[in-house]
Amino acid sequence: MSTNRRAFGQVGYLAIAIVCVAILIFPLYWTVVSSLKTQMQLFSSHPSIIPQTPQWGIYARVFLQQWPHLITSLIVAFGALILALLISVPAAYALAQFRTKAVPVFLLVLLIVQMIPGISLANALFIIFHKVHLLNNYFGLMLADTTYAVPFSVLILRAFMMSIPKELIEAAKVDGTGDTGAFIRVVLPIIKPALVTASLFSFLFTWSDFLFAVTMTTSTRIEPVTVAIYQYIGTYGSNWNQLMAFAVIASIPAAIFLIVSQRYITAGISSTGLKG
Repeated sequence: MSTNRRAFGQVGYLAIAIVCVAILIFPLYWTVVSSLKTQMQLFSSHPSIIPQTPQWGIYARVFLQQWPHLITSLIVAFGALILALLISVPAAYALAQFRTKAVPVFLLVLLIVQMIPGISLANALFIIFHKVHLLNNYFGLMLADTTYAVPFSVLILRAFMMSIPKELIEAAKVDGTGDTGAFIRVVLPIIKPALVTASLFSFLFTWSDFLFAVTMTTSTRIEPVTVAIYQYIGTYGSNWNQLMAFAVIASIPAAIFLIVSQRYITAGISSTGLKG
């Protein structure tokens, strides 16, 4: 009897899991399906789950129209990623090594910074960037996105560095590598999973950012994907299949980056759990 109950419970949990996954995946599936339909099929009174005549050519047309925005987003995303790591890695190492009374205060400040509404920060940055001529500028967009990526990256990297035994670092110093050598040869290889996690967060935040992108770009010379989609709605409001196709294309780079970095994130979680 207990075996039957256990089996029934497992089947029930599996059914609930399948339903939850289906609910999460259906919007993405419907976006892809809608991008392959004609305008008449989209507004049909009896919409079909599977497109009758897939319009694959629409992806080629949309890509040829919007590829400059994809390049802009890639440049800004990878630039912000590199900039965030250059700032957060040394900062996290310093906070992990020099354990003074000021460290908890600094960490609290980082948490408070993440709680600031984005619109308030965007307005302040707009005024500053306007004075230093960083509007409509790749570096300006990178700096704006870095303001949110750095605090999270510092917290993640510091937590990982705290788990590194001090004996390893001290042994490297005894061997004559010095502080910089110990950091490069010992710390960086160990925290590779944490670096990937911080990089993933920075990339995904920058890639999906709309607030900073629309605030820091006042012309059409430099427009990330999120701004292009927003203007796409205004320009081609009736062509929803093209809008859906553009949304699918825009999600591909982020999906690829997530898939590639997934195994490093899993390794990082596993190693942290073992050390705990």
